[in-house]
Amino acid sequence: MISRFQFLSLIFLFIFQVVAHGVEISENNSKEVHIFLKKDSLANTGTINQNYKIHAKKLEGTIKLDGIINEGDWLKAEKADNFYMVLPYDTGHSAAKSEIRMAYDEKAFYLALIFHDTIPGKRQVESLRRDWMFNNNDNFLFFIDTFNDQTTGYSFGVNAAGAIWDGIMSAGQGSNLIWDCKWEIKTKNYPDKWVSEMRIPFKSIRYKNNVDHWNIQFSRLDLKLNEKSAWAPVPRQFPTASLAYAGQVIWDTPPLKSGLKLSLIPYIFGSASRNFEAGTKSYYHKDFGFDAKVGLSSALNLDLTYNPDFSQAEVDDQVTNLQRFELFFPEKRQFFLENSDMFGNFGSLSIRPFFSRRIGLDAPVNGGARLSGKLGKDWRIGLMDMQTGSEGDYLARNFFVTSIQKKVFSRSNISAIFVNKQQLNIPNNWQGNNYNRVIGLEYNLASSNNFWTGKLFAQKSFTPKATLAEEYSHGLNLVYSRKTFLFEFNELYIGKDYNAETGYVPRRDIMQVNPRVTLRIYPKTGLLEYHGFVTELNKIYAPATMNLTDRLVSLGYFFQFRSRARVDLKANTTYVLLRSNFDPTNKGLNPLLSGSDYRWNDYSVMFTSDNRKTVKFDVQLGKGGYFNGDRWFVKGNFNYRFQPYGYISMIYSYNELSWDNSNQKRGFWLVGPKLDVTFTDKLFFTTYVQYNDQADNLNINARFQWRYKPVSDLFLVYTDNYFPGEMNVKNRALVLKLSYWFN
Repeated sequence: MISRFQFLSLIFLFIFQVVAHGVEISENNSKEVHIFLKKDSLANTGTINQNYKIHAKKLEGTIKLDGIINEGDWLKAEKADNFYMVLPYDTGHSAAKSEIRMAYDEKAFYLALIFHDTIPGKRQVESLRRDWMFNNNDNFLFFIDTFNDQTTGYSFGVNAAGAIWDGIMSAGQGSNLIWDCKWEIKTKNYPDKWVSEMRIPFKSIRYKNNVDHWNIQFSRLDLKLNEKSAWAPVPRQFPTASLAYAGQVIWDTPPLKSGLKLSLIPYIFGSASRNFEAGTKSYYHKDFGFDAKVGLSSALNLDLTYNPDFSQAEVDDQVTNLQRFELFFPEKRQFFLENSDMFGNFGSLSIRPFFSRRIGLDAPVNGGARLSGKLGKDWRIGLMDMQTGSEGDYLARNFFVTSIQKKVFSRSNISAIFVNKQQLNIPNNWQGNNYNRVIGLEYNLASSNNFWTGKLFAQKSFTPKATLAEEYSHGLNLVYSRKTFLFEFNELYIGKDYNAETGYVPRRDIMQVNPRVTLRIYPKTGLLEYHGFVTELNKIYAPATMNLTDRLVSLGYFFQFRSRARVDLKANTTYVLLRSNFDPTNKGLNPLLSGSDYRWNDYSVMFTSDNRKTVKFDVQLGKGGYFNGDRWFVKGNFNYRFQPYGYISMIYSYNELSWDNSNQKRGFWLVGPKLDVTFTDKLFFTTYVQYNDQADNLNINARFQWRYKPVSDLFLVYTDNYFPGEMNVKNRALVLKLSYWFN
């Protein structure tokens, strides 16, 4: 097991190397990209493309949002055009011609967008629903870094049918699309182009006062041409959302300092439910609650909630779980999303000290508050306090989380977190933990050109009666990304007594080492856009003895076609030494004992069709060993689009297990047809049916949504669960919720 001295030495060595690499990368990078730069240089924020600038002038008149670019202010506005191609190549200008103009007044900023067609024909859109899938729509996106930190920001967009897209950005390139705010757009389609006008209120976002420039990037996807482009050039291995490659918008004068901003979102809800499985009577419930957003400054926000109801959140996609450990499902509740990276991004994918879905799933949330945002130039903070009531055997609890982040170097930061779960009104015979606490410290690396990314972290939990020496964890992630080469290295240690009850930690008492290499080859001609291989080694040890318990060696080859179709081939060899009893079927059909070990090989092939077609699909076939037997499977997704009003889709999977010590076989079906209809950009209906053979459950979830005002909704949600065999009802519920956003 690694000693504390070794771990501290690793931290020192890693930070030393980061500083050295930062100097080297900056020098190398200036040689690589100087051919793109323009001569004008007014504001220095450190981005690679800081000399790409668009000047936004203050309006002399007014802008009418009608999709017609004829106002005098638009005709005099500076244009951002001559976009660079990002995909399939990143070596020249885009063939698709795009024009962007910006302007502003005291309350909002405006964008005028003109996108010319290069190839005639119907423009592809998925539906009129907000936050559509990027790769399935002809679209425009822009990304703004309002604090010029190249880490956080906002994303806004529109598809060719006028459906909007918005999200909050973290980690320099990711967008959480469940975040919504108030803004306006109007789109018109012409035979040879499509045009949009946007109005985004300054009070809908957070920004730094007295600053006359923001980092900004414009991006377009033209599916007919099969081309992604950006205003400021971006290497093809990165998304156009990468803030390291943003340009700048220069305001005539800085946007006005924001005073106290208050948004109040009251809601009323009523429900009728019945648990047929338990034999209880119908239960009727009506109540009210509210969310509030208080902008304490243009950079700091206070969120409040009382008696929240999350019934309208999208239902999780069910899966057939053949693993030994708990699965991860993402947070979908609006309250937890703004600046969510300050709470939920600590650690790694397999060790999160805080996971907001632990709050409110086993007991109702009474209320809570969250303070998050910027303090000064380089500091960010997050504070959250949530109170749940008692439910059955669960006591009332308080959840408190606080984090702080300090920017260092060009785009990196040092962050710390503290999580506290406290039981309340504890009875004398209580057998559980009175509290559970976790502290964590981490260094997040992001080089100026995004070639190097990663993190180094350490965490310590505090639980009554735990062994102090085994209550900690640490991890290292390092990624080096170039056009033809990607290297990733992960190292992770989790002590046997490390306990993050408000986090996500599927397994403990492990030491993991996991390198991964990907190589891409780009032919100049032919049917392929690129092809290449990926290889990975994942080894897990028991720390006390350093005995090997898990080993996965994986080799894959992939073919990405210019038609957007793709083929993936994969071969794995696996070794597992069980440290606890396990039944691969999760049905008691094939129990395997702790201490037994297994070796097997398996193979798979996956085909993904051209997503531009009206009918698209993917299918994966696999066969090979699985513990003491064999497994073969087929899974995939089928989608038919009836543009622009929605789609019909179906996920499916079938896994068949057989084992050597008997003639038994067991198959598991998972089928999920879904109908998503967008009658207009304000009226939506979704029906999702999921049959899960392993869980012995058939679930029906139907959701009607009417957005009668911006971010103000009427929801009607119906859910039903059955035993599939006899179609006997398990439980059933109907919920009505009405909300209104006062802003």
